[in-house]
Amino acid sequence: MQAYFDNSATTKPLPEAVEAVSRAMTETWGNPSSLHVIGDTANGELENARRTLASAFGCRQQEVYFTGSGTESNNIAVFGTVEALKRRGNRIVTTAVEHPSVEGCMKRLENEGFDVVRLPVDKTGQISEEAIYEAVNDKTILVSLMLVNNEVGSIMPVKAAAKALKRAGAPGHVHVDAVQGFGKVPVGPKALGADLISVSGHKVHGPKGVGALYVKKGTRLVSPVLGGGQEDNIRPGTQGTPAIAGFAAAVDTGILHGDLSSYIAHVTEVRNIIRDAVLATDIGAINSGDDALPYILNLSLEGIPSEVLRNYLSEQGVCVSTGSACSKGHRSTVLTQMELEPRRIDSAVRFSFSHTNTIEEARYAAEVLTRAANTLRRG
Repeated sequence: MQAYFDNSATTKPLPEAVEAVSRAMTETWGNPSSLHVIGDTANGELENARRTLASAFGCRQQEVYFTGSGTESNNIAVFGTVEALKRRGNRIVTTAVEHPSVEGCMKRLENEGFDVVRLPVDKTGQISEEAIYEAVNDKTILVSLMLVNNEVGSIMPVKAAAKALKRAGAPGHVHVDAVQGFGKVPVGPKALGADLISVSGHKVHGPKGVGALYVKKGTRLVSPVLGGGQEDNIRPGTQGTPAIAGFAAAVDTGILHGDLSSYIAHVTEVRNIIRDAVLATDIGAINSGDDALPYILNLSLEGIPSEVLRNYLSEQGVCVSTGSACSKGHRSTVLTQMELEPRRIDSAVRFSFSHTNTIEEARYAAEVLTRAANTLRRG
């Protein structure tokens, strides 16, 4: 049996998304910027997709911009905000556990002289609203927070960011990396209080190579990407209409016409089967907090190295990730920031779920984990 539990890395495309990609490559394949009938047809496909994403965000169609990935959306949001507002302040507030596509930006900006404040997390991978208020001052030009942590599933109090900026009289924007939350919890300007929101196609059962960025009307942004003016110069370059069409089809099918509350109830049941099996062993520990999004479960079978457990599970057809739990000798930044014991960090793996996972798959994975605990332990 094969059971795929690495959905935070990527998801299997829905049939509707595959069909939309094929149609865009064979029927609406023109350049959407070309001023003739074939270009017009492609542009129609593009704008239909934009309307779909706007519906998912609950925003204006003109506030949605397509990019090449969630990473690119994050880079445009961070660097674009800083370039636009750098004369009004130099403080940037983020967390100590951001995705590399945000943390990499922060390191560069810090080297350029910006005051980057990284909020620490507690033992559940969470930050407090009070910490956001304390970090934001009147020189803050950006608060960039992930909505859902990609390793442990903690849900950040992102709505506090806009309130903190307002209270401090700061000129800054709020950027939310919602890549891991999109399609699982409400994501949009009203739900998050954000000026900028990043999402990705392949995390919601769409194709790879496409993302989107919500930009609130009136938000000052100077994109670091230069080109021919497409996407209102936010992300210039010929739009990848096949991937965009597939992204929109996945959103339409799985999010707009899906039932998020039903999804989360099912995923919680799937997660609980695996969690309970781990806790039933005498070496099992759960690293995700009790209030984490159930779509992500970080766990350890202490004494079994992450790579050993991952490979054992893979041989049995159960696909999971070590995340960045132990990559090239470096321990997970997230789990380290949570101050977990090194032995526990070095044994950590991440299960990440989709509403398409079945109870049967979860029970099989639970059996394999139990066998692993009984056969692979060391000392």
